[in-house]
Amino acid sequence: MAAFDVAIIGGGPGGYSAAMRARQLGLKTALVEEAELGGVCLNWGCIPTKALLKQAEVYRLFQRADEFGLRVGELEVDWGAVIGRSREVAARLSKGVAYLMQKNGVEVFNGRGRLTPGRKVAIENAATELEAAQVILATGSRPKSIPGVEFDGERIVSSKEAMVAEQRPDALAIIGAGAIGVEFAYFYRAFGSEVLLLEALPQILPREDEEIAAGLAESLIKQGVEVATGARVVEVKKQQRQIALRYEVAGEEQTRKVDRVLVATGVQGNVEGLGLEAAGVRTRDGAIEVDGRMETSAKGIYAIGDVAGPPQLAHSAAQEGMAAVEFAAGRERPELDRNQVPNCIYCQPQVASIGLSEKEARAAGYDVKVGRFPFAASGKGQAIGETEGLVKLVFDARYGELLGGAILGAEATELVAELGLALRLEATYEELLFTVHAHPTLSEAVMEAAGQAFGEAINI
Repeated sequence: MAAFDVAIIGGGPGGYSAAMRARQLGLKTALVEEAELGGVCLNWGCIPTKALLKQAEVYRLFQRADEFGLRVGELEVDWGAVIGRSREVAARLSKGVAYLMQKNGVEVFNGRGRLTPGRKVAIENAATELEAAQVILATGSRPKSIPGVEFDGERIVSSKEAMVAEQRPDALAIIGAGAIGVEFAYFYRAFGSEVLLLEALPQILPREDEEIAAGLAESLIKQGVEVATGARVVEVKKQQRQIALRYEVAGEEQTRKVDRVLVATGVQGNVEGLGLEAAGVRTRDGAIEVDGRMETSAKGIYAIGDVAGPPQLAHSAAQEGMAAVEFAAGRERPELDRNQVPNCIYCQPQVASIGLSEKEARAAGYDVKVGRFPFAASGKGQAIGETEGLVKLVFDARYGELLGGAILGAEATELVAELGLALRLEATYEELLFTVHAHPTLSEAVMEAAGQAFGEAINI
């Protein structure tokens, strides 16, 4: 029986990041993965979808060529090449993870891992059993359907099938307007599909600031996406060639026929078949219970990433993985502050947020000041033709400390990093305002929004 200091089940962003950190600390490390290294994020989520979205962005930019004084001929789309490029990007990065594991001395075992008594890890379809002082569960998640609308992989699909579709649907209905839903709505609409985006709650992006979500909804509608909020799906019925969709909005039933239905209503953790109960690991609401140190109810067994519940983001999983290893090794470090985990949506315009929204800050009892700066007033925004959206910052009125922020617009997912650092350092509006931002840049909008909250903006 092979013995290790740390055995990690799952080779996604959380798992392989944990493995790297363990080796940096000199721990003998095993990584068990039944599919491709990199997990869903690298192979079937974050990376390939961002490649697809960039291709849609480029296509849209070519369609706007006249705005920049350029003349182009008739654009043609090679759909197979569009899909193929995203798969190539994912494959390259998966090989890169494999190289990192080999280079750093992580022993990788291919197969499905599960816990056995005595803190051992059995690998199905292999004659190998691992013994480890500490075990980290990083088994990720899978798309979740809704009752009566089950995936068939062809016409009723999850995000996995949506990103490798052999043909572009003429008409697509998307159930769920969270990050996955709005990203695919943008992608398919950019390439010409009729898109109906349905959300049961009163706004798209239900977890985002209301003002920001409303701005994105307005933009998607301008792009030709049909958006229906407060929509309850009544029936999804497959017919010979199309799918008949019935849904209800404000008590009024509506019908639509589409070629494909994408269900984007969230994910569920892969908790099944892990031997959790026998190992004394508790779950709640489909996720493994953990404390602030990512340790489960069974001492020496940790859980990270999607399988441990929200926020179910790749960058959160990676930080949780590194934290779990350090805690398991007896090192002291701060616990992960989930209020400082950025949330990013990569459609165009992009959305990014971190910390408390205006509504959340008021509900928490803060006396708040809110600063806004629209990209329409940004010199760089005007120069590059990206004037949609705004930066919105929320401050504690008494001390001027930044509580949170949200961005709608070009490169929002890059700009949010400044807000993350500011939250981490408990920065005030003055520290943002007095930090010299290069001109012209989109990042100046952060500085201007900080000033606007306290009546000190210059360019608005």
